[in-house]
Order: sequence, then C-alpha cells, then structure tokens
Amino acid sequence: MSDMATILVVDDTPENIDVLVAILKSSYQLKVARNGEMAIKIANIRPRPDLILLDIMMPEIDGFETCKRLKASLATADIPIIFITAKISVADETRGLALGAVDYLTKPVNPAIVMQRVKTHLALSNQKRELYWQVKQQTQELIETRYNIIQKLGRAAEFKDNETGNHVKRMSQYAHVLARAYGLTQEAADNLMHAAPMHDIGKIGIPDNILKKPARLTESEWQVMKQHAHLGAKILDEDNPSALMETAKTVAQTHHEKWDGSGYPNGLKAEEIPLAGRIIAIADVFDALTSARPYKPAWSIEKATDLLKNEAGKHFDPQLVDCFLNSLDEILAVKAQFSE
Repeated sequence: MSDMATILVVDDTPENIDVLVAILKSSYQLKVARNGEMAIKIANIRPRPDLILLDIMMPEIDGFETCKRLKASLATADIPIIFITAKISVADETRGLALGAVDYLTKPVNPAIVMQRVKTHLALSNQKRELYWQVKQQTQELIETRYNIIQKLGRAAEFKDNETGNHVKRMSQYAHVLARAYGLTQEAADNLMHAAPMHDIGKIGIPDNILKKPARLTESEWQVMKQHAHLGAKILDEDNPSALMETAKTVAQTHHEKWDGSGYPNGLKAEEIPLAGRIIAIADVFDALTSARPYKPAWSIEKATDLLKNEAGKHFDPQLVDCFLNSLDEILAVKAQFSE
C-alpha cells in the first residue's frame, strides 16, 4: 500500500481537473469528482481522502453547500478543504472559512503555490491528528489513575471494616450489571461502577472500638455508626464536582436508605432515594450476604435471593429487585470471577 496522501479534486469542468491532476499526480494519490454529490459519496468511501480541493461554482449543490455537508458528518468533518475559485469576495471568503474550509486557491492556479498549500495543510492536519491521539491517551491515563485511586480508597475503608478488596470489585460490578438491566446508558452504568467503591468511605471516620466491635452495638454506638453515611458525603463533597464524584457522594450518603423510609441517615422513601443509592443498596447487601466473614458463613444464593424478594418494597426498590433477579446469571459470573 502506498504511503502517499490521497487528494480529492472536485470541479465540474474537466479541464480544471486535468490541470490539478497534472500538478499533483507525481506526489499524491488522486480521486476526482465532477459535482458535490459525487464528492460527498467519494469522501465517505474508505480510505477517505486526506484533503479536498473543492470548486465553489458548481451546478446543483455548490462548493459552499458541499463543504457544509462534509463538515456536518462525523466521518468527514476532519478532512481539510481548500476552496478553488476564479474570483472571491471578502464576504465569500469569510463564509467559506466559517463553514470550515482551511484555505483558498485562486484560478488560474500556480503549480508551486498549489503544491505548497497542499503540503502545508496536510502537515497541519497530521499534526492535529497526532495531537488529538496524544491528548486522548493522556486523558485516558488520567481517568484510569483516578479510578485506581478511588478503588484503593474504597478498599482502605473496607479493610478497616474487616471486609476484603474483592467485596469492592464484586459489588461495583453487580451495580453495573443492575444499572444496565434497569436501562441506564453504558456511560451512566460505568460512572456508577467507578463510584461504587466509595460507598463506605465514611467508615474511615468511625472509631475502631465501634467499627470492629465483635458484639452487638449499643444504641448510642449504633447512632455513631450511622454517621458514616454523612461522613462519606462530607469527605467526597466538592465545590465543582465531576459526574463521578457527584455520584460517589450520592452513593455514600444514600445507600443505607430503605424503600419504605426506615433507612438512614435521612429516612428517604421510595423514589426520594436517588437511583444510584437504590442500586448500590442491593449490590452491597447481596455481596455481604453471599460472602463469608469471620463472624458468619456465606449464605447460599437461594437464601440471599429469597431475602431480596422478601425485602422488595420494604428495604429495596421492587423494580430493581426484579432486574437483579433477571440478571442473576451475569451476577453469578461476576461472583465467580472475583471470588475470594
């Protein structure tokens, strides 16, 4: 395969096409079109052209309209367009640049100028593309670093509570499966999955003599324990939070609320409880029930799902319970993947 860039030449006059082809053929691969409609079709065929030389005065749809349509399509929007015209007013030049063209060439064209302009704009396009991928890669690295930090902070809270790191992984994945089953978009489900590890971050602020007490908590100790929801929200509070941190704060503050209003910290009821909190409540409880701990054996899947059914409409959102049970095969696959 040739490494030469591909230029699409668009003009309704064959003689004008012949002139440009003669100038460019030794350095570039060429495609030609006699009108705007044909140019748009060719531009959408892979491999797409690297640059388009576009005549303005053409029948049916002119160069301005052709440029507008090319720039409106995600597939062709990034292809640089140089207009070629016999004469150009300031108003027309302004219009073309506003539509997304990068330059103008005036007929009759000068071969040296054509070659230089094409070379320059191909180089600029390549630099722009390279910069885009560098920024995208660096952004992805930052996102992954942020997710890793969030997971580690979440695990720190779980370790303080004698939980395991895999609890965080499992319940986050359960939340993702449930969110998608409920109808959330992939982006929203991903956001919830990445926020989920922070659900109990507030336990960092609970004294160890209460958090790790092997016996039943007294009423006063239980009131202290319940403060971890508010503490978590306070830890995650930001003046200008990202969508991720806003979700993490919501999850920390509301995943102990109950559908019938008997939960804490605010006694929210039914859909007063944010959806994120209702999803995490199910994911968290299911994993806690089906995991062995020093103070209890793991429940069977049947026993745990029976509890979810019995608590639907009381502790849990009944619609979400149905979605969870309908997705049980995916849930159990996650459980097997992240087993202790």
